[in-house]
This record gives sequence, structure tokens and C-alpha cells, in this order.
Amino acid sequence: MDDRPHKAHRPAQSGGKADKKEKGKGKEKQHGYNEKAFAPKSGRRADRQGRRNVERDQTRLHVPLVNRTPDDDPPPIIIAIVGPPGVGKTTLLKSLVRRYTKQTLNEAKGPITVVSGKKRRLTFLECNNDLNSMIDVGKIADLVLLMVDGSFGFEMENFEFLNILQSHGFPKVIGILSHLDLIKKAATLKATKKTLKNRFWTEIYQGAKLFYLSGVLNGRYPDTEIMNLSRFISVMKFRPLVFRNTHPYLLADRIEDLTPRELVRTSKGKCDRTVTVYGYVRGTNLRLGTKVHIPGVGDLDMKSVTVLGDPCPLPTADSEKRRKLSEKKKLLIHAPMSDVGGVMYDKDAVWVNVPGSFTRGNMDVPQGEGEQMVMDLQDVSTTLEDQVAQSNIRLLGTSSHALTVDPAANDNDFDEEDEEGLSDDEDEEGDSEDDSEDVDEDEEEDGDEDEDIPRDSRNTGRSSHRTIARGLPSSSKKEHVDVEYADSDSDLGDEEGADRVRLREDHDILSDNDDDDEGMDEDDEEDDESIPKWKRNLTERAQEALSSTKTRRKDWIKLIYSSSLSPEEILSGKKEGEGDSGAMNAEDDFFQVRRTDGPVSEVLDAGKEPLNEESLKKWEDEDMLDSIRHLFITGGDGPPENGEDGEQDDQNGFGSGNDDDDDDDNEDGSDDGNDNDKPSTSKSKTSADAPMSRAAALAAKKEALKRKFDEQYDDPEASKLDFYEEKKDEMARQLALNRAEFEGVDAESRALVEGYRPGQYIRIELTDVPCEMIEHFDPTYPIVVGGLLPAEERFGFVQVRIKRHRWYSRTLKNNDPLIFSLGWRRFQSIPIYSLDDHSIRMRMLKYTPEHMHCYATFYGPVTLPNTGFCAFNSLSADAPGFRVSATGVVLDIDRSAKIVKKIKLTGTPYKIFKNTAFVKDMFSSALEVAKFEGANVRTVSGIRGQVKKALPKPDGAFRATFEDKVLKSDIIFLRAWYSIQPRKFYTPVTSLLLSDKKWTGMRLTGQVRRDEGIKTPLDVNSTYKKIERAPRRFNPLIIPKKLQAALPYASKPKLMKPQQNQTYLQKRAVVMEPEEKKAVALMQQIRALRKDQVARRKEKKGEKKAERQKKLVKEDAKKSEKDKERKKDVMRIAGQKSKREADMEDGRGRSKRRKT
Repeated sequence: MDDRPHKAHRPAQSGGKADKKEKGKGKEKQHGYNEKAFAPKSGRRADRQGRRNVERDQTRLHVPLVNRTPDDDPPPIIIAIVGPPGVGKTTLLKSLVRRYTKQTLNEAKGPITVVSGKKRRLTFLECNNDLNSMIDVGKIADLVLLMVDGSFGFEMENFEFLNILQSHGFPKVIGILSHLDLIKKAATLKATKKTLKNRFWTEIYQGAKLFYLSGVLNGRYPDTEIMNLSRFISVMKFRPLVFRNTHPYLLADRIEDLTPRELVRTSKGKCDRTVTVYGYVRGTNLRLGTKVHIPGVGDLDMKSVTVLGDPCPLPTADSEKRRKLSEKKKLLIHAPMSDVGGVMYDKDAVWVNVPGSFTRGNMDVPQGEGEQMVMDLQDVSTTLEDQVAQSNIRLLGTSSHALTVDPAANDNDFDEEDEEGLSDDEDEEGDSEDDSEDVDEDEEEDGDEDEDIPRDSRNTGRSSHRTIARGLPSSSKKEHVDVEYADSDSDLGDEEGADRVRLREDHDILSDNDDDDEGMDEDDEEDDESIPKWKRNLTERAQEALSSTKTRRKDWIKLIYSSSLSPEEILSGKKEGEGDSGAMNAEDDFFQVRRTDGPVSEVLDAGKEPLNEESLKKWEDEDMLDSIRHLFITGGDGPPENGEDGEQDDQNGFGSGNDDDDDDDNEDGSDDGNDNDKPSTSKSKTSADAPMSRAAALAAKKEALKRKFDEQYDDPEASKLDFYEEKKDEMARQLALNRAEFEGVDAESRALVEGYRPGQYIRIELTDVPCEMIEHFDPTYPIVVGGLLPAEERFGFVQVRIKRHRWYSRTLKNNDPLIFSLGWRRFQSIPIYSLDDHSIRMRMLKYTPEHMHCYATFYGPVTLPNTGFCAFNSLSADAPGFRVSATGVVLDIDRSAKIVKKIKLTGTPYKIFKNTAFVKDMFSSALEVAKFEGANVRTVSGIRGQVKKALPKPDGAFRATFEDKVLKSDIIFLRAWYSIQPRKFYTPVTSLLLSDKKWTGMRLTGQVRRDEGIKTPLDVNSTYKKIERAPRRFNPLIIPKKLQAALPYASKPKLMKPQQNQTYLQKRAVVMEPEEKKAVALMQQIRALRKDQVARRKEKKGEKKAERQKKLVKEDAKKSEKDKERKKDVMRIAGQKSKREADMEDGRGRSKRRKT
């Protein structure tokens, strides 16, 4: 079905459908479109509507950011597919790759780059269900496809990833609902879609895009739904994020280990490795001297950075002149870690997958890249040793004799060379076409042709020569007597053992053998002390080179450091690649003999133009100096008195150099008048044009000033640009200025100055990489190489504003370790929480406050302020609940404010005077007392006092004064603030160095005891006991009798002893009369009757009330039944009525009953 071509849609040109469309188009014109019909009725409503529109437009504006991504060759857009396990991430990835490249991936691993349009490439990346991977992907993704299981709903991983995105800069997010085919009922499906859409909008923003995927066909999602998604992706615009706009980074799509195999073998795989990573530069420019950080590994040093050819290039304007992308460009895909074409690159090998049964002679089936590679390996008929022995390899392009292989040396050095060969770098994917062109087919041709060094005719799979220095076996043997050595040390050059050289046209290298042996013999006989050709006429050639030096500016950096030319060739203006010496490849620098020919120290500096003393004599003329004196600040304000003559002298003065040139070029014997005829005419014309051009510039300036004045006078606000537009124009001007500054600079110098630009595909060589990264490499975990700014390589105390996440159930405790994701790094540190106490001090907190921000200080890498971060207690997948424990932003680095905590020092008085007391047990020495002299103290009962002086004995005792007399039972305390410092603890999260990728940091004591099964030690003094306090007994107040006599009556104590004997009223008995007894008995009887009557009446009322309730319940039930019947009748009539109306609209009318 897929192979059958689909017919193109042809719209109807005539008929009812076409007429209906035509009617719809001209409806407004036919009936007349009244513009006033949609005007608001009231002015107040119009004003409100206008305000609302303005506010809505203002909400769309954002802070303008400089987009550092180049427009001509931008890096691919990273599209991350994120979601919990089992939602269909791999299926979506394969479907999208199939949509763009028409290729089916059996195993999708690592980044996959495709060409989606003429100016856009996409890199798809699947994020596995690991919190470390989610954090790394959230920092680099430009677009996130958040997959949600529609039949289950949002899961915890979705919300965790969204909160990670909020901390690290929110990219574009598209929601995708899958597994909707499991919901069978249409109503349930509609309600589910609506509920999930509203929840998705709550998390991101109102109107966020949500796609629906309904089922899987042939292992892929339906083509129509994937096409709609890909179209939406192709037109999306991306806004630069602040952190990525200031940091370079790349997503590694390939990794190789370059460590020598012998070193790995001898160290049993435990040595540090040399690793290369490949990827596109993103963010800002990457400089070579800075450090990089790989999340999950650590900080690493870059040894070298090389710009490589784009493995997935954009179509150029010449190759793609059509509006649509051609089918050939659609097939372009770059996925080294996946099995594209049957070839998959691993950390140390290339795997070739040949699916099914493979028949070599079957040419009908198209063969992939891997199958072709296997067939090429099978076609080899001879070994590499035989091919080298039979081949003729010349060391230099000008050599006449080929090198020969010494079997003994070959056997001895084979192992060493083999080990070194294994460590060489394979820069790019094997370019078989380039390698096949290097075959040495014409050995007899002259060495003047611009070709590479001849190599073996077989494809070795290497795109460049080996760069490891090694000695040739043939050069160290004595039996090679053909080689002619130099006559002297100066002929030999700097390198020992180098071959003798013959310079062509004064610069070529002497070869070992000369075809004209007879000519050389004759020269030797004529003059034994003959000077080599390259030494002849050295002085004349140096003068000639000096005189021919051009005035244009030379790129001395490139000539000195990046050129293979000798100093004489540089001074003579010779360019690299000219003549015979340029015929050799740049990779042959190891084999070239570089010499310092001639006495270079005597050559003058040619960086400046040689001075001509004759041309300086004209500045001694006073008339000429007076003519240009008005042009300088100190020369006067007005023009010269002679007017145009001064200008004429000015022209003559400055143009005398040209006059001298004209006189030199004029070789005929004419007089001076004829010689200066034409120059005088041109000078007069120039002097006439100068005032005219000056007047035109003045007129233009006046016109601009007048226009500016008119704009401000007519409408002052109209001339002012909006702040938003002004900033955008300023950024555009700055970008254009930067682009123009480096427009004429070559790529090497530009990389030295500004670094490697975003969009370039580079190869970074990293040194001292832990061996576990290579041994436990897993392509499903992304490798992000993030560039560090120079300030971010330091460590210090970082102060942040932090808030516990509202979904995290536990309260964060002070000095508990937290895992921070800050910048590129993930690390564990110990924060100290604090709060600003009325701008007086930073007071330490034991716990984070509820629903409120606080400050935290921890030891870690220095990060720029306003950088967002998120914190976790555990990164394990087994941790229950929501794992994002806190979020926040960096405030400052190494802030001077100290964090203090409250401390209470307690003591007891041991000797009490009137208002003075001696206090002990508060301090331990007199030195401590001296530090707290003058401090305020206080008793529990509220009596205030002050520390005075230390006492000699006992140690730590001091004298204190109080505002009242204190008791021996009083406890005296001193409130103080103790400065604390955060602990210098920093541990990077090295999850990529582990085999299972489950990193566990520092654990709390309780976690260690729980994991190890250790009981908590019980201290006897820490157990809770019942506090038994003896009741305090106070002595009675005794006032002397003399004092009582002197006191007035009101102040005398009125305390009397309780009476021991009973009074008369207590002792007497009451005896009632008979009438009184009868009256009391009657009242008791009346009360009993009344009480019984009230009880019987209450009981009867309760019975009646219960009967009435039963009756009301029965009546309510009957009434509800009648209401139900009445509602059914009403709904039945309404349904019949609506059905009749629908039938009438359809034109069917009421169907007639058949007669029976």
C-alpha cells in the first residue's frame, strides 16, 4: 500500500461545490459590508476595549536579547522527547525520523540529526527515565516534546521535568498525548482530552499546543498526525535563553578514545584517557583556553579544538534552487550512535550489522554502507606488509628514489608501530573517495605537480596522515650508503639525519641523487669550494626583497605561526602554495626540511616602509607649513590669507609624493612645464571640488537638523522610538558591526580572536578523562560539553535565595546535604539557611520557613548572579513522592555579611549582696569574661543586669550588677550571637562514571543506620523522666511588735487566728411547729405531682412528633414520584417535538403508516 503512488487532489472547477465556494467568497460584497455595524455602542466600552488591547500587546513584549546564533549556518535545533517509561518515546522518534529521512531505525540511540528544510536542521534526542538525564536535557533542549499517557494521565516525571525547566530557562514545550486508542468511549475520550488540556495549560501557559496520537500502525504513529506535528515544528521560532546565550556548549553525538592501547594494557584499563568528542557548537563562541564541564564527569581541559566538515550540511543556494527540499537532501541523516545504514560507532569500535541472510552475489538488493564495507574487506588479496614491500613510497615530493623496507627492522619495530597506530585518531568518518584519489599512479612524473604524497592503493579508512612522531627503520641502518650528506653543518640544517637539499629557483631542497651526475662532477673539479646555489647572491636578493616590500598590511600571526615558509620567502612576499615547494601537502610538515638560509639577522625589519630622506625635505619649507597651519588646533581659527593658493599649496604639499612618482615614471626628455601640465589641471579640479563637497555636507547636516526640529515641534512623542524598538535596533547595529569587523579575517585568525562560532562542527580533544567514562559509556545518556566562563572555574561561598517546593512533603533542615543543579554542574553541598533580621544581621534558621523564601549559603563553584537552580535530596528513582525539593536563584558570591545564630549562656549566683551578685558557671575563663564585659544579662524573673569584672577565683566567675536584689534560686542568662561558617563540602555528581548510573552522595546518620541495620544509641541522660519537684514552702511574714506599734492602723497586719470553738449559731438546733411541718409536706407533694405531669406531657409530645414525621416522609415520597412522572411526560413531549422539527428541516416530513 505504501509503494502505490497517491493521486494528487484536484479541486472541483464546476458543479455545486464550486458554486457554493464562489457564493461564500462574494457574500460580503453581495450583501454589502457595513463597517459601522461593528462599532461599539458606548464610548466607555470603546475605551475599555482599547485599554485591553494595549495591555494585551504589552504582555507579548519581552526583554530583548541578543541572538548569537548565526543566520547563515545555524546549529541544528535540539528537540528532546521526554516522558515517563512506556508512553511511546522511541516510537515517536522513529516516526519523526521516518517522516524526514524515509529511513527506519532499528535501534535509536544518541542524537539523530536530520535536514528538515532549506535553512533548518533538527537533532532529535530521547531522554530516558533518569533524573540526571532530565536535568541535562532541560539545560540544552530548544524544543521539548512532553509525552503523556492519555489513558493514565500526568505522572510525577512530567511535573518534575517541568519544574526543572522552570529553574534553568523555559524552552518551547509541546505536549503529546499517546495511548488514546485505549479509551473506547467517545464521550470519555473527549472529557479526558479536555481535562488533560486544562491541566497542561495550568502548568505552562494558556493556549499551549497539545497534539493527540491515536494508536500505532506498523510500529509507527499515523503519518497524518506525524506530518501535522512536523509542520508545526518547522515553523516554530525560538527565543534565546539567558544562560545559553552567555555560555558555549555542544551535545556530543560521537565519542572516541585515543589513549594508546599499550598504556591501557599495562595499566589494566585504570589510566586516565584521552578522549575526543564531536558535536555542533551552540550558545556563544567557544574559546580554546577555557575549561569545559561534562555533567556527570567533572571539569576537563581542552587540549585541542578542530573544525571539521559538516556531516549533515544544509543545502546551499547553488545546489537547491527550488522552493522545496529535494528528495536527495531529505535522505541526509547523521546518527553515529544509531544503526543508520547498518553501521554504528561505539566508544572504541565500529559495528557492522548485516540483517538476515546475506548473499554476496545478489546485486538486486541495494547494499548499505556496512555491507559495502564488509565486501571491501573481503576483497583484500594481500596483507598490508606485502603491499608496503611492493609499493614505492617517496619520503619527499622531490625524491627520486623510493624508500625500501628492511625486513629485520620491520620485524623488530612491528609491535611498537602497531600499538602506536592503534592510538591514532580517526578525525572524520572514513572518506573513501578522498583516500582513493591519493593512489600513486604516476611514479615517473616530475615532482612539480601539486599532488599529495603517494600512498597505498588500498583504502585504509584514514582521512589524514598519522601525526605521531616515529622513526623510519630505513633511516637508522648503515647499509643505505646511497644517501649523500651535507658538506657542512650549515648545509645540513637544524635536523640531524636530514637529506641533502637542492633548491629550485633559489628555494628548493637538494635531493639525494641528481640525474646530471656528470655536470656535478665537472663542477666539483672546477671549484672544490663551490657555494651551493641557495647561498649565491644572498645580499642582492635580500635588497631586492626589501625594495619590493608592499605597503599593504600583512597577517604576521599567520605568517609566523601558521606557515611553512622560511623567513626569506616571507620577506620576499612569497605565498604558501606557490611554486614547487607548495606542491607538498600540509600534512607533510614532519618530513620537510626547514632551514634558516643566509644571515637573517642582517636583514632589516620589513614590517615598515623604508624611509626616503628626499621626501622629508619638503617639510622644512616654512611656506608649506604656514599653508597647513590652520588645520591644527594650535594653528589659528581662520583660513589662510592667500585663500585658494593655500589650498593649492596644501595639495602640492601632500601630493608631492605623487609628483615624485610622476617625475620618476616620466622618462622622456621634456621640460618641467610640460611634465606638470596634467597634474596641475587635476589639482585645480580637486581644489574646486573640495568646497563644493564641503558645502553639500553642510547642507545635508542642516536639512537633518531642520527635519528633527520639525518632528519635535509638530509631535514630540512621534520622534521618540519605543524602548523595545530602540533596544532591538541597537542590538541589530551591534551585530552588524561585529559581523563587519571579522568579515575579511580568515578562519584561523578569527578562531584565535573570537573563538569557534556557533554552528561549526568541531572535534574537542580532552585530556585526563576518568577511565570509567569510557568503560561505562552508554549512548542512551546524553553527553553535554558545557563551556565555563573564566570566573566559573573558581570556588567560594555562594549565597542564594531559596524556597522549599510546595509539593515536597518534608521540611528542609539546616546542615542537611542537598544536591544542587546550578549552571552546567550537578553537585552536593551543605547549605546553611538564614533570614535577614531587619537588615541588622543574617540570622540562622534551623528549618526552611513554610511558603516563604529564605537565604542559603553553601560552598560551591562561583556562578553569575540571577542564575536559576533547583535542588534535590535524592536523585534515586526509588525515592517516593516529588523529588524536586527546592528552587531558587543565585544572589551574590562571597558576601561579607556573616551568618549568626542565637546562643544563651546561663549561670547561677553564688554570693549575693544588695544589688550585686557573683555569678559562676557561665564562662570558663577570665578571658571569656573580658570579651563580654558590659553585656546585658537577665534573670528568669525579669531582673536586668550587666557584666562588670572577672573574679580571680573560681575561673569564669564574674561580678554583675542588677536593678534589684536577686535570689540564689534565680537563673541568670546572657543572650549573644555566634558567628558560623558553612562547611567547605563539595562533591560533584559523577553519574556517568558508574556502571548502573545510580549515584549516591553523602548520607545522613539516620540513613546510614537504617541502611546498615544499626540501632540508635540510647543515652541514659537523654531519656524522658518524670520531673518531681518538691513544693516550696515560704516562711510567714513576721513584723516586730515595736514596728507594729509604730505603724498606722491601715498598715497593721490584720491576721487573726481561726476560732477553734463553735459559735452559738452553729451549736443551736431548729425545731419546727406542727403547722410548719404540714406546710412543708404539702409543698413536697405538690412538687412531685407537678414533676410527674411534666414528664407525661413531654412523652406524649414525642410520640405525636414521631407519627407526624412518618406521615411527612410518605407524602414526600408520593410527591417525588409524581414529579418524576410529570418530568418524564414533559421530556417525552419535548423529544417528540424536537424530532419533528429535525424531520421538517431535513425535508422528510412525517412518515405515513402502512395500512394493514
